[in-house]
Amino acid sequence: MKIDNEPIYDLETRLTQDHHQSLRLWLRMLSCTVMIEAEIRTRLRNEFGITLPRFDLMAQLERHPEGLRMGELSKRMMVTGGNITGITDQLEQEKLVVRMPDLKDRRAYSVKLTPAGRRAFKRMAAVHEDWIAEMFSGMAAEQKNQLFELLSQVKTHLNTPATALDTSKEQDAS
Repeated sequence: MKIDNEPIYDLETRLTQDHHQSLRLWLRMLSCTVMIEAEIRTRLRNEFGITLPRFDLMAQLERHPEGLRMGELSKRMMVTGGNITGITDQLEQEKLVVRMPDLKDRRAYSVKLTPAGRRAFKRMAAVHEDWIAEMFSGMAAEQKNQLFELLSQVKTHLNTPATALDTSKEQDAS
């Protein structure tokens, strides 16, 4: 976050008006994401002594009280299985999650929140939501809705098959 009117040096500072509008927009979105994520990481560490990946893993498990297999957690969090194992080991040592043999595949394990993990996550999630609301408090509700809809359009476009993206790129060039 900006301190004492110091300039912010981020991904956008290397751009000029000569750069393509889409590139400027991408770097603006990325800069905002990086700034928000850094602030959330700092606050989680200072307030709860937890990392963002550990918080994210607990969030996934909160949505699936029956538990999730390690491989499914890896896919959902878009990290390697080794990362999931390390995070799970830490949370298990703190008695916030428990590993259970998967009933469908004895070679696999499912992970679920313990009652203590569920209580801890509920407390953290409420505070986290307040932080996010605070960070977006500079925008009116109508502006947030508009931005949400615009980003939904981007997401829908990005989820189209690659051939459709190639066609629209050709149309943008003309």
